[in-house]
Amino acid sequence: MRKLLLCLLVISQISLHAQTLPSIADKTKGLAKQDGFIPFYWDEATGKLWLEINDTGKEILYVMSLPAAIGSNDIGLDRGLLGGERIVKFNRVGRKLLMVQPNYNFRAITNNKAEQKAVEQSFAQSVLWGFAVEAASDGHVLVDATDFLLRDGMKATSLLSRQNQGNYSVDKTRSALYLPMTKNFPENTELEATITLINNDGKTGANINSVTPSAEAITVRMHHSFVQLPDAGYQVRAFDTRSGFYPVSFFDYSTPVSEPIEKYLTVRHRLQKKDPAAEKSEAVEPIIYYVDNGIPEPIRSALVEGASWWNQAFEAAGYVNAFQVKILPEDADPMDVRYNVINWVHRSTRGWSYGESVTDPRTGEIIKGHVSLGSLRVRQDYLIAQGLLAPYENGVPADDKMLQMALNRLKQLAAHEVGHTLGLMHNYAASVVNRSSVMDYPPPSVRLDKDGNIDISNAYATGIGEWDKVAINWGYRQFANGANERAALDNLLTAAFKNGFQYISDRDARDAGGMHPRAHLWDDGNDPVTALQTAMKVRSKALDKFGTNNITNGTPMAVLEDVLVPVYLYHRYQVEAVAKIIGGMDYTYALKGDGQMVTKPIPLQMQQQALQALINTIDPSTLLLPQKILQLIPPRPAGYNYHRELFKRRTGLALDALSPAETAADIPLSFIFNSARLNRLAAAGKNDLGLHNVLDALMKATWKAERRSNTEALVQLQTEQMLLNYMLAESIDEKNSFITQAVLQQSLKELKTFIELKQRTNSNGVYSGHLILALQKMEHPENAKPAQHMEAPPGSPIGCGE
Repeated sequence: MRKLLLCLLVISQISLHAQTLPSIADKTKGLAKQDGFIPFYWDEATGKLWLEINDTGKEILYVMSLPAAIGSNDIGLDRGLLGGERIVKFNRVGRKLLMVQPNYNFRAITNNKAEQKAVEQSFAQSVLWGFAVEAASDGHVLVDATDFLLRDGMKATSLLSRQNQGNYSVDKTRSALYLPMTKNFPENTELEATITLINNDGKTGANINSVTPSAEAITVRMHHSFVQLPDAGYQVRAFDTRSGFYPVSFFDYSTPVSEPIEKYLTVRHRLQKKDPAAEKSEAVEPIIYYVDNGIPEPIRSALVEGASWWNQAFEAAGYVNAFQVKILPEDADPMDVRYNVINWVHRSTRGWSYGESVTDPRTGEIIKGHVSLGSLRVRQDYLIAQGLLAPYENGVPADDKMLQMALNRLKQLAAHEVGHTLGLMHNYAASVVNRSSVMDYPPPSVRLDKDGNIDISNAYATGIGEWDKVAINWGYRQFANGANERAALDNLLTAAFKNGFQYISDRDARDAGGMHPRAHLWDDGNDPVTALQTAMKVRSKALDKFGTNNITNGTPMAVLEDVLVPVYLYHRYQVEAVAKIIGGMDYTYALKGDGQMVTKPIPLQMQQQALQALINTIDPSTLLLPQKILQLIPPRPAGYNYHRELFKRRTGLALDALSPAETAADIPLSFIFNSARLNRLAAAGKNDLGLHNVLDALMKATWKAERRSNTEALVQLQTEQMLLNYMLAESIDEKNSFITQAVLQQSLKELKTFIELKQRTNSNGVYSGHLILALQKMEHPENAKPAQHMEAPPGSPIGCGE
């Protein structure tokens, strides 16, 4: 018994000793410490980084980002990419420290703790990581954060796998902490790691192969920010769907049954006047944006100027010099959450630019504005101007109007993306009100001067738009104590709409089946039909003068095609705007009692004019590329690859005379034959345009039109076959209503009768074969594939859309 007691005592002492943790001072003896928000220690000998967590249970903000990336638009892992913000807290359970993300999508805003607990326990939380506690002192714990930092926190491997770019995983032997950007500050801790992803099966995709020195190993950097959450001094502002701002939303389960349970708050920066009672006052802390110091001139100055336009809007909202733009200091890290930044991002091909934010999910307060501008955008605008002007008769002109147009576009782009980081959504209806917002997508507004020459001097607007002033006034104006803020904000918007301003955003404008007559991407002017007619005149003039003067001496002649594509398809976005008038409807984001028009039909005459304008764009003489241009463009020389921004071909290396015409004809046809549009047309009243009228007009302009000659005749036959494909496919498409299918079937029956009649009276070889092919297709409508051959080269930037 005595031996047994002795053994138990020894075991107990051993167990007690094993559970006793060393002090943090003992564990970190000899290690380099950096004090700050979360103190950390660097162990040079082992390559480990230790975090000292000194306030478990306190909520903080955690943000990941990608400071050094891959460089492919299609993949989307760009320099400066934000990985989303999360509120987290650390919970200690014995030797474990759990990093927990509470669920702020579901809340109970009440003082009743039991009610709060009921909501918290009803919805899942997320434990993002579990650390082992290695030392402890006075309530502080020490954890090894190395594995946490060397993981694929940005989910790059998953993205590469989904895009069929390869089966990758993290190789820790080729990954390490990146000390130059691992820093500590009083209210934020910035940690960074070099992460190497290795390919596991040797299979890699074309996109990753095009941008990596060795696709077997992709080395990037991933950044981790731990940030002090803002204090309670921020004043939330209730979201208004008419305001132009982004919302942050959540469900509040303490809401009375008589009120909506989902709450919406406006996303915006904190901005307060030094003198709240003054009409105009400096800010307590101005909003400062820093422009990437790696941007070359004259681009840098253009971006500074464009971003600075926003101060005009803040001045109108009652602030003095409250929005400032500076150059990023040499020793600053653009991923540091203390800086609002405008980054210059390089990719292998042109792509979208982005305006993102780090936002407090609890309140909607913007903590960091983060703009990523694609560096190749300026070259695309220069290329468009080059195609329009054909300026190289005597080398590059001393007065480089092309560069000025491209720089003006960059100014507008900087203002646009900064606008997103101020909380603003797109306003695609602004172009019809004197280009009243930089938050629209602007095409180059090009005209013919009095002598019939192309004029690009007013291609892009300068300065902030009047709608932008309204929006910033609504979002950032500070009201004196006792003022009825809600009523004042409502009055601001009511007055703006009475003055003719309009606001329509993404969902309504981006959809190919959209129906708003004024909300479109890249559209010009206040009348879509007139703007299309103007665009067609500019296109015609540019094609008439297109030739060797569109490229510089020493450039391969084949490169003329690169310049030709945006000229030939110059009208593409205005075509989309006009198409949405057909079967469309006017409407606003009206609220009950605000006095706005809610919905209004588009007049029949306006729809008829839109249809005729579209039909004009598929006339064979409009679609046909002039022979003089075709003769100037040989196959591409060795070393110059074919790429997606060129016309598709069926003729081998030679430029196909018919394929560009097929591409251009497909653009209006694809919008007309959108299922949503067809269904609206089919359900229209007898005094409206109606689907049968649209089909009849298309038939008269194609199958039943006078026969053309030579190559125009081939283009005419090609367009007729394309139209037939659309009709056949849509006549059996289950997305279409029964009445839509019935109208299409009737139209096809009439066309078949017409073709059979033509067969009996025509013996021309090509035309006769054309009729035979059409009848064969009608026997098997399930085989009809609209737009099966000639997808248009990209017009918008390439890659992930905004």
